[in-house]
Amino acid sequence: MPFNFNALKSGQSIPLTTTLTISLIKQADLIDIIQMFDNPNVTQYLFFAPAPVEVYQGFFTPIIDNTQSAIDAEKWPDNPTIIIRDHNGRFMGMAGLPAVMFLEGNYEVGYQLPEYAWGQGIASAACQLLTHLAFTELDAHKITADCYRSNIGSYKTMEKCGFVLEGTQQDYFKLSNKFDDRVFYGITKTQFLTMSSCD
Repeated sequence: MPFNFNALKSGQSIPLTTTLTISLIKQADLIDIIQMFDNPNVTQYLFFAPAPVEVYQGFFTPIIDNTQSAIDAEKWPDNPTIIIRDHNGRFMGMAGLPAVMFLEGNYEVGYQLPEYAWGQGIASAACQLLTHLAFTELDAHKITADCYRSNIGSYKTMEKCGFVLEGTQQDYFKLSNKFDDRVFYGITKTQFLTMSSCD
């Protein structure tokens, strides 16, 4: 599906799939994000959650403000963050493409979905879109991502989008009764263009 990135950049909703739309994050989305992070099944593999509501507000409010300023200036936000909804407006998740500090052209990708949206290919669709956005709109050189090794759904999503396993940090994350490895995935622009030419 071709993406209308100009419409997205201007603050409009665009199709992600035949049943889902995406738009850049806005203030009204914050309540759904906070509610998503209230589910321990969602936060099981998030090192920054659960956390008090004020922590989420403090993290997302500058992103929301920067996004609105970027829309007004007709440019991309510093850290593009998309909200996914179905055609009834129901919140189906979010995904982000934060720039790596001090490394021009390097971005990270991440995605979180409410539990009721799992298993529908939504994370893969969002990751694919943000990968295209980074390489075609933001002049990215490389995109990276990482997750818990036991978070199979997350790294399978990366693999579906062409990311390759680049390394592991053993016993990096502390779980309730054990430690888990941190796995690193990445894709370069060259790899992306090679993959796209084979589609």
